[in-house]
Amino acid sequence: MTAELVRGQNHPLSQVRLEIRISAGTPVVAGATLSDENGTIPGVEWVAHPGAPTLPGLEVSRQAAAEHRLAVDLDAVAAAVHRVSILLALPTGVGGPAGFGSLAAPFVAVTGLDGAEVASYTITGLDAESAVVALELYRRQGAWKVRAVGQGYADGLAALLTDQGLPQAHQLAAGVNEAVAQGLARSVPAPPPRTTDADGDRSRQAAASTLGQDQSGSPYGGQGTQAATGPYAGAQDPAAHMPGSPDSGAGFPSTSAPTDPSATTQPTVPTAPATGGPVDYSHPRRRNTAPPPPPPPTAPPAQPGQPARPVAGDATGWSMEERLYNQVWGMFEDLARTTAAYRSAVDFADTRMERELDEVLSDPRSRIGGQGDAARESARAKHTQLVDQARQALDRDLDQLTAEADVVEPALPPAYARWDNPAWHAYRVPMEMPMALRLGDLHLPESDRLRIPLLVRLPLERGLWIDSGRTGSSDGSFADSHELRRLAMESAVAHTARLLAVHPAGEFTVHVIDPAGSGAQALVPLVQTGVLAAPPAVGAAGVADVLGRLTQRVDLVQMAVRGGAADSLPPGFDTSQQLLVVNDFPHGFDDRAVNQLRYLADEGPAVGVHLMMVADREDADGYGPLLDPLWRGLMRLTPVPDDHLADPWVGHAWTYEPGLVPPGSQVLQQVLTQVAAARRPWRG
Repeated sequence: MTAELVRGQNHPLSQVRLEIRISAGTPVVAGATLSDENGTIPGVEWVAHPGAPTLPGLEVSRQAAAEHRLAVDLDAVAAAVHRVSILLALPTGVGGPAGFGSLAAPFVAVTGLDGAEVASYTITGLDAESAVVALELYRRQGAWKVRAVGQGYADGLAALLTDQGLPQAHQLAAGVNEAVAQGLARSVPAPPPRTTDADGDRSRQAAASTLGQDQSGSPYGGQGTQAATGPYAGAQDPAAHMPGSPDSGAGFPSTSAPTDPSATTQPTVPTAPATGGPVDYSHPRRRNTAPPPPPPPTAPPAQPGQPARPVAGDATGWSMEERLYNQVWGMFEDLARTTAAYRSAVDFADTRMERELDEVLSDPRSRIGGQGDAARESARAKHTQLVDQARQALDRDLDQLTAEADVVEPALPPAYARWDNPAWHAYRVPMEMPMALRLGDLHLPESDRLRIPLLVRLPLERGLWIDSGRTGSSDGSFADSHELRRLAMESAVAHTARLLAVHPAGEFTVHVIDPAGSGAQALVPLVQTGVLAAPPAVGAAGVADVLGRLTQRVDLVQMAVRGGAADSLPPGFDTSQQLLVVNDFPHGFDDRAVNQLRYLADEGPAVGVHLMMVADREDADGYGPLLDPLWRGLMRLTPVPDDHLADPWVGHAWTYEPGLVPPGSQVLQQVLTQVAAARRPWRG
């Protein structure tokens, strides 16, 4: 199945002899550069272009054309080559368009020699850029991958080559333009425009259904597919809802070795889109092709007239992961809808009975005697009948959803599965990041036995606040403050371990601030296995050090992205995503540290720095309204079941249950041990 990439996303290559097919709609120049482990082109002999179209393992077109086919043999490239970048540029001096923004979005596909597509990418978001790095093929731990780049340059091919470190960039760009000008008479004209078919309807996608945090946020809708509007665009749409493409991500390449951002997947350092506006979920390429593959056929009903037996992955999607993701969303939507119908029916029955009883009582003649009693009994009987009918319909739907959940839960991959799912016993450190992560379960009072996984898109667009204070649930009201703090920290460790487990080795780094050391016991699994970047920071000095380093990191990446110089980051710069876990806030925090924390919460997610707070809101009342934006910006989770997640779609208050490790289970230790073992070679 073809992987349809978006900017920043990568995909493994199972073949080394490939063809790069380019469709631009207008004559463009196609070329390729070879670069070393630092992403630098040592000399002009490392560039394939129309004037010198052949290099070991690489051949490009000799002329500008609307369609290109480039040949690549990765086994034949020199051992010093770590990255092959595919370039597109508009011919200069021929009266053509000044930038790609006035043209149809170029389409690039990587195929095998048999023509079967391995990966494809539609380069969107270009404007005045006249040269663009479309794709790059890069080595990663002895294997090759392809990444969608889409990095455009308004100053043309010379700026592109300069950015890749070629000293003779301007001379080579002039030579390429001259070689192209000599062959323009043979340029291939643009083909007829492709017909546009409507995108296939994905099953069970809601138009705007989101859950809310404390009646406002969105655990299901807080993460979205990413758009490509600038050189390193890719931040998520805060208003996006759960169903969507798994092919989402963005990031920038490492200055030392190619990063492995992951294929569903957001890259290692996602950054904010230039426009900051809403994100379009649909793939431009998919609007021009057939809809996603249909779901597998459902099993026939056990008996005629009975519902069909549920099947795991019974939703549309481009992969089983996306099918399961959309199926979970469909279950959530179905439960919300059927519960809303039941509540509406009960409200109607209550209102009707009250109206009929009012009519009886309003007539003095019916207040006494058998006539009044009979009227009241009739009203109550009608009420009972309506409620019973509604409950029967609800129970029928709940039985079907429960049967579906019984099939879906065992089929979920580790990122979506509970800690007691056998999928964790077969856990291996992944090569790619999944499209979502399970943070717990949701249920409603009418369906207490049915649990819907709470899946949140990756990378996290909002930080997490694990509430260690009193909650509105009975579990919280009976627990003392010390017990709640302990449970909150254990919940934070479980979430942190899951985040570490679903990322490829070396692509997720965790820092912990525990000023008073109160979370030391809960942090033992993270500390003993060695998965933390450093021991938990303690005291005011430790708080200042960690916050200072992460704040500096955010500033540095933002400047690099805004200046279009992400490849000029310091050598050895860690491009992995960063998670800061803060326990016992505000202990050990002064005003400067509080402001830095707010800055990280606001600006960090756009450049791959995420925040997880373990705190009681009342403890920080001394800061007054200063921290209100911080609390509103984080997604609140509780260490005990609590019905604080609102659903503005139908008005439900969903009960959230944290995803904790079963008592006595060693699964957390086993998973973290594998994560630590995989990180050591990467660090080495």
